[in-house]
Amino acid sequence: MSTGELLSIEPIELKFPFELRKQISCSLQLSNKTDSYVAFKVKTTNPKKYCVRPNTGIVLPRSTCDVIVTMQAQKEAPLDMQCKDKFLLQSVKVNDGVTMKEITPEMFNKEAGHMVEECKLRVLYVSPPQPPSPVPEGSEEGSSPRASVSENGNADFATSTKAFEPQDKSAEARFIISKLTEDKNNAIQQNNRLRQELELLRREGHKNRGGSGVSFMIVFLVGLIGLTLGYLMKKK
Repeated sequence: MSTGELLSIEPIELKFPFELRKQISCSLQLSNKTDSYVAFKVKTTNPKKYCVRPNTGIVLPRSTCDVIVTMQAQKEAPLDMQCKDKFLLQSVKVNDGVTMKEITPEMFNKEAGHMVEECKLRVLYVSPPQPPSPVPEGSEEGSSPRASVSENGNADFATSTKAFEPQDKSAEARFIISKLTEDKNNAIQQNNRLRQELELLRREGHKNRGGSGVSFMIVFLVGLIGLTLGYLMKKK
């Protein structure tokens, strides 16, 4: 920042991100430090190369004004990216209420006795901003080695978990099969007992005359056996 008695100018170096065949702009901010109207004028050593808007103007008391400097598209890069162009910003107090149309070159003439403040500005070429580099596949931007170790650990743990899943399922299947086999054996034993009781009832039926009651019992037992076997087959 350049601080004079009339205006503060920021920045004092015009930095252009140089690119071939492309117009490039940068801005200046002029701040009036006084309670008076201040007129300004911008000059350059290479007027065909630059466009300044506005190149003359009025900065109201305790206010600011932005100036845009545009460099025309260049067909070739300068040697060593060095630029010898310069700008000169002149400022002078004027009467209150003066408009831009009333600004004349005589206002900035020191020989006419006007108190003209001057500030020289340099031109610098800088490298244009580079696009972000692509992130390699399988990595994350900004990850630290510690984070990578943690990520690898998580990956290994997940793989190990997947390796153990079939074993867990196999053990569960064996448990279910064992339980079904046990239930089947118990049912077979119960079925054998029922058959023995049925055979005993048949023998007693020949001796007793109450054959109808025995027949009802036989039907009941046969139905119970059928229901038991059907339940076991469905569960299996």
